[in-house]
Amino acid sequence: MAPMDLKNEHSPFLLSALLFLYLVARVLQLLAGRAPSLLIVVLHVIPPALFALIHGARVYHSRGILLFATLCLGVGTLFESVSLRTGFPFGNYRFTDLMGPKVFDLPILLALAYLGMGYLSWVLGLVILESQDKPLSGRKIVLLPLAASFIMTAWDFSMDPVWADIDHAWVWRDGGLYYGVPISNFFGWFLTVYIFYQLFALYLRNRVSIPLPTSHWRIAILFYAACAAGNLLVVAPLSLGGVFVDTAGKRWMIPDIIWASRLVAIFLMMPLALIAWVKAARPVEPFSKEVPLRIPSE
Repeated sequence: MAPMDLKNEHSPFLLSALLFLYLVARVLQLLAGRAPSLLIVVLHVIPPALFALIHGARVYHSRGILLFATLCLGVGTLFESVSLRTGFPFGNYRFTDLMGPKVFDLPILLALAYLGMGYLSWVLGLVILESQDKPLSGRKIVLLPLAASFIMTAWDFSMDPVWADIDHAWVWRDGGLYYGVPISNFFGWFLTVYIFYQLFALYLRNRVSIPLPTSHWRIAILFYAACAAGNLLVVAPLSLGGVFVDTAGKRWMIPDIIWASRLVAIFLMMPLALIAWVKAARPVEPFSKEVPLRIPSE
């Protein structure tokens, strides 16, 4: 068996199991303050990361998905580390101990979150642009990274105030306009993910895409939709008292924070997932003979 040979008949079962574990994490949110916080964080991060490796191995072979993982972790870790020390590009913040062990002040689980959600956002962008079954070429080499960056930032837009204000996974030093989160955070997210998406798109340029069944794409879309639906289950521990005071001294109503997350999920994330779900069912088109193709090696 080749290293990381995940492209076998067991992968649909593994992908479904990982999706189920993630759903368990979202349901555990209803026990906020009673279920172990680190367990909830682990189940939020590890299943999507493993899902990305298994699902991506069928799409891009082992070499391709390992490159994607390296770019996600490398670029994401670099920008997070720089921002922790300089404030660029996200803003000034620090991590608490909620997310477990850290390396140079950066939680390991936070770095892995880039891989799972980064891959799911990439798949949605790929399907929405109808590029899942043909080589990436022309303007889509730039359009796909832009689309995936928007989809990934939509996820951050829904979850950052919750994780910062309610879960206290990190603290923004100067507060911010979006429920205590600075606007620079979202521009920083877009920039960071765009860079590793663009590098991966250049790697894929004119490479042959492996025709895969609609079900393979839809389970990834369903995972992203589960991320959105999970925001509807977010609750705040009664101990918080209904009000969050950011480091700038501004008071934010916790129900408003929760409903902002839900509205982003309902009116932005879910429509993106629905568009991708519909587009995934389109017939596979033959490759153009005019595009030079390169077969990716293992």
